[in-house]
Amino acid sequence: MNAVQGTPEDVVPRPAPGLALKILVAGGFGAGKTTLVGAVSEIRPLRTEERLSEVGQAFDDIGGVAAKTTTTVAMDFGRITIRSGLALYLFGTPGQDRFWFLWDDLSEGALGAVVLADTRRLPDCFPAVDYFERRGLPFVVAVNCFPGAGSYGADEVSRALDLNRGTPVVLCDARDRDSGKEVLVRLVEHAGRTHSARQLDSVG
Repeated sequence: MNAVQGTPEDVVPRPAPGLALKILVAGGFGAGKTTLVGAVSEIRPLRTEERLSEVGQAFDDIGGVAAKTTTTVAMDFGRITIRSGLALYLFGTPGQDRFWFLWDDLSEGALGAVVLADTRRLPDCFPAVDYFERRGLPFVVAVNCFPGAGSYGADEVSRALDLNRGTPVVLCDARDRDSGKEVLVRLVEHAGRTHSARQLDSVG
């Protein structure tokens, strides 16, 4: 059985005035998606996690994240108010490829996405980058600065991932609320510019 943490009263968003935007939080296994959603959420986050088992280890590469004991099997959900009249609903996606079939439903209606990257396992975020580029969904890459991981600049990460020009790369600590909020603000700004440019192109 999936361990769903949080009661309906905790996690179901109440109607609020203003604008509510849907944001995805994606990335590789163990990159910090659940941690980020939990750190920034102003409500008790919904988490669908199971403990890692010996059977799962045949599918999940835990190299570099050996201390990880649970994994998201459906989604994480949280909410944060960026400013008066603007709230973000956060949907954390599962990282393992066997759960990617959920991504199409989760991405429906999303403004944009955060792709969390772990420099110890940078290739793990390629599938998320490819997915959002193919769908034309604006995204930012947030490098989660794990203790003991190599220190790389935003330009180095951008080149390593072969990102499209203009895709923001930001450094963050997924455990820190202010750091996570800054990532989300950068995404909203980037997505706003992207959608405005597309509207101008369509008019032209």
